[in-house]
Formats: sequence, structure tokens, C-alpha cells
Amino acid sequence: MTSPLLSIRDLSVAFAQGEEETLAVDRVSFDIGRGETVALVGESGSGKSVTALSVLKLLPYPAASHPSGEILYGGRDLLAGDEAELRRVRGNEITMIFQEPMTSLNPLHTIEKQIGEILKLHRGMGDRQAKERTLELLHQVGIQEPEKRLDAFPHQLSGGQRQRVMIAMALANEPDLLIADEPTTALDVTVQAQILELLAKLRRDNDMSMLFITHDLGIVRKVADRVCVMTGGKIVESGPTEEIFSNPQHAYTRHLLAAEPKGEPPQANLAAEKVIQGDGIKVWFPIKKGLLRRTVDHVKGVDGVDVTVRAGQTLGVVGESGSGKTTLGLALSRMISSDGEIRFSGDRIDKRSFREMRPLRHQMQIVFQDPYGSLSPRMSVAEIIQEGLRIHEPQLSAEERDRMVVEVLQEVGLDPEARFRYPHEFSGGQRQRIAIARAMVLKPRFVMLDEPTSALDMSVQAQVVDLLRDLQKRHELAYLFISHDLKVVRALANEVIVMRAGKVVESGTADQIFHAPKTDYTKALIAAAFEIAAVPGGVVSE
Repeated sequence: MTSPLLSIRDLSVAFAQGEEETLAVDRVSFDIGRGETVALVGESGSGKSVTALSVLKLLPYPAASHPSGEILYGGRDLLAGDEAELRRVRGNEITMIFQEPMTSLNPLHTIEKQIGEILKLHRGMGDRQAKERTLELLHQVGIQEPEKRLDAFPHQLSGGQRQRVMIAMALANEPDLLIADEPTTALDVTVQAQILELLAKLRRDNDMSMLFITHDLGIVRKVADRVCVMTGGKIVESGPTEEIFSNPQHAYTRHLLAAEPKGEPPQANLAAEKVIQGDGIKVWFPIKKGLLRRTVDHVKGVDGVDVTVRAGQTLGVVGESGSGKTTLGLALSRMISSDGEIRFSGDRIDKRSFREMRPLRHQMQIVFQDPYGSLSPRMSVAEIIQEGLRIHEPQLSAEERDRMVVEVLQEVGLDPEARFRYPHEFSGGQRQRIAIARAMVLKPRFVMLDEPTSALDMSVQAQVVDLLRDLQKRHELAYLFISHDLKVVRALANEVIVMRAGKVVESGTADQIFHAPKTDYTKALIAAAFEIAAVPGGVVSE
């Protein structure tokens, strides 16, 4: 038996807050062999990212401490190493990819400068050598026409391209161990499949080891040789991937495996009342150039789309980032200007000004992707939910508003006593329930749900889907459900439209789209979401 590349022994991590100390990781132990991928799996708060950050001592010291443990790499204990030794390991021998590349990349530096900086600092390369190696790396990670991307800034790249740049930076010095912390969570299903395939290929080609951190067990099956399942700061089960999937021993592992959104939406009812209907919806954004800023072209965000959302039904809108999904929803809700006819409850609203739309706003509500960003941190839960009532129901007394807040919190499964607390005191799933309560308290007819589950753990996703389905049944709500997660769409939508580059490429009932897709694009989306299989060695194939 060869010795492991990395060996973590009895690792504990504590965080001090004033006089109190919280144990985030509790005596965790596991090994990573040479050329092996180990997945660390668990829900938010389980301690998996804290464990990974400890390897390179990237936690906020001295607030963070290690009451026990060793992290042995090449016979050296990294926890006991000084800063000079850690600098030699970081970026050279062990590198890390983070979940959100937009916050990890410097927005003020070009791609060439950011990758080149690593090569110059760690390899002592000159400008010409660094540029050649940067082009080689960008080509290796699948960036099309890398020569044209050298001068690009992060905001000029798509999410998938930014993640590929992060991988190129991580591979610049040919590390022995790559730590990937939720590298595909925010990506479309097709891009996610490409990134997983890329990581598997790079691991095989470079004989590299990988520590892969995720809350999605579906991904684990495609990339990992072994799995460690974490909850409450402890590893509760570990073993070969296929063994964990085929014969899970711990109740928490079984809970994770069963956490995928389930259940069926009500049958599509084409005779149900049309709550909102759009015909020939267009949203074109002008491209202006020159000294006089003349319009020289347009970006066609939405280009001639017909759409109908019915009472008690859900229309799923799917497609990759930039396909026009959210733009369509904002146009239908009259949050942005558009061309084409829009009817709400049979009345034309596309010619109404934003002021004239105000009386209808309580009937048209939106639940956004990131509840932490959409809820005011300075307002209590009661104030957040009451805000719409103050505007649309000014005749209500303070007691009546409070009673309605209590009722809607009970309806979304939250303790009414929580109304006096603030958003930061809740988990991600609880915050999304608060955002749903804020919309539901106004008793809307139409709700636009913009990626409401994409930032949540799998088990919390399933709970939110069940809640949305229950609220729809109770109140005959019409949902426009925007998502790139086809598993969630399948559990909630009656009808589906598939968008690409601002146009609808396919539409029909959910059964038709998922079981008999007609276009290659729809087939590719469904294959990426449901049919990608793992083959020996962790290489992904379709």
C-alpha cells in the first residue's frame, strides 16, 4: 500500500465569538490517495468547506482555531507549518477552485494578467513565457479562441467561461491536489456536465488528486472514487462511491439520497382560465457606439415569444444562462418595457405606464433567486412581509396586518414568533420561505418564481417545491417558474417552454417535453440533467 497524498487526522475547527466558542468540525479523519477523487458531501453548515479551507489554513485566524488534529501532506503537518512553508504549498502543490468565480476573480484585471501573475510569482516566468503558458492553459480547459479572451475582464465572460478560467489558474503550476469547493452549483446543467467532464479528464491526464465538495449526490456519482458524508461537523459515513449509493448505512446518507424533488404537478388543464398571456413579446436592448452614441445593433433578449399562464397551473421556462428566461418574466410582469400584447385577466396591460400598473401589483408577485439579497437586512420579518400590505392595503390597522403576517408565516411553515427576527438569523431555506410569505400575503393571482431553489440544498429544494405545490393548489395560483434545474421543473410544471437566444425552440406539456423532446437542444438539456452516467475512473460520458 502506498502512503496517501493527504491525510487528515482527528481535525477539529472551532470559531470564537466573544466569550463563546462554536465547534464547526469535530474530529474528522480521511485520506486522499494519489490520483484519487474523494467527495466531501453534506448540506449547508455541515462543516465540509471549513474542513477544506483548513488544509491550506485559509480560515479567518485567530477567530478560527484547531483544538485537535493534523493535516499531513508529504509527511509534513500543514497545521504546524509556518507561513513561508504554506506559501510554497499553496498554488504550487495544492490549489483550490471556489464556488463563485465572479467573486474569486479580480474584476479590475484581465484574464491574461490574473493567470500570468501566478506563473510569474511561482514559476519565475517572463512576460512572453507566461503569455504562451496562459494560452496553453486556456486551450486545455476548453476556452474557445483563447487569443481573443486574453484581454477580457471577468464580467465579459459567461459563468461557465469564468469557471474554466478559475480551473486554468488552479492548474497553472500543475498541482498534485486540487480542492474543488462546489464548482458547479451556480451553473446551467449543460455547462455543469462540461465542467465535470473537464475536471475528470484533467485529473486523469495529470494524475492529479481531487477533493470535491458538494451538496449534490448526483454529481458525486459522476466524479468520485470515494465519498465522505458530513453532518453536524462529523463524518457519519464513508466508503467507495458505488457502495454508498447502493447500500447506504447511515440515516442521514439515506436522507440525502432521497432528497431529490418528488411528486407530480396537477395534470395540464388547457381549459383553465388564462391569467396572463403574451403574444409576440419582444425585448431588444440597443447597442450604442460612437461619439454620438448611435444605435448600431440590438441584443435580442426576447424575440417574438408567445406565452400563456393559467390559473392553478405552472409554466416552466427552461434554458441556459442568457437565453432570455428572466427577461421574459420581467416583461410579462411589466417590470421592464417590451413590445407585443400582454393581457392580464383578459385586460390589455402592455400599454399601461408603470404608474398605471400599480393597482395590479398586489395580484402579480415575484420570488427571486437569492432571498438573502432580496430581503432587507435592516427590517424584521414582520416589517418585510407587512411592507406590501402598507402600500396596497393602507386601510388595515396594525393589529390586522400583524394577524395576516402570523397567518401567512404559518402557511409557509414558519413559527410566527420568528417575525420579530432579522433575515441573517435564518437558514437559506427559511429565508426563501419568508420571501414566499412576502408574496403570498397579498393574495396574488400570478407569481413569477425566478430560480427560487437554485441556491438551496437538495433536501431544502424538495421542501420548497412541496410548499409551492401546496400553495398553488390551495389558492389556484398561476406560476411562471424560471429555472435551469430540470429536475425541479419536472416536479412542478404542467407546461414547459424551452428558450435559447431569446426564442422559444420547443414548447408543450411537461410530459411531451421530458419524454418526447423534438429538438436537439432540448434533448441535450435533458441528457445533461438526467442521463449522464459515470464510468470507471470518474470520467463522465453520455
